[in-house]
Amino acid sequence: MSDSKRITAGKAELLELEKGFWTGDAAYYVANADTECLVAFPQMAKAMDNADLAKTATKPNRWRDLDIELKGIIEPGSDIIMLTYEAHATRENGEPYAALVSTGYVHRVNGWKMMFHSQTPLEAAAGK
Repeated sequence: MSDSKRITAGKAELLELEKGFWTGDAAYYVANADTECLVAFPQMAKAMDNADLAKTATKPNRWRDLDIELKGIIEPGSDIIMLTYEAHATRENGEPYAALVSTGYVHRVNGWKMMFHSQTPLEAAAGK
């Protein structure tokens, strides 16, 4: 990350938004995801509208013990921010999970909205 370019959103603000997508419910997704969001997971890659994306978060508490290690953050435009991090969490069934995650946010009149999200699971999830 270059220090010569000022990020308009604070790291803490973005990480709090991220944590909400891991632990929040459908209402959180409706409030914090953009009208459309591009998603990429091993089992699916597509554009999803806000309502369909929110339906993926019907179970609150599906994750616990979330740990996010920020790896990078860039601001390619004054209204777009991309961040990437390593996440470790425990599924509600007790199974450990780890992934490299990238998320993009766009700034709208009502705040930062997630417009891109990708997860690449790490094989050694149980090792950490």
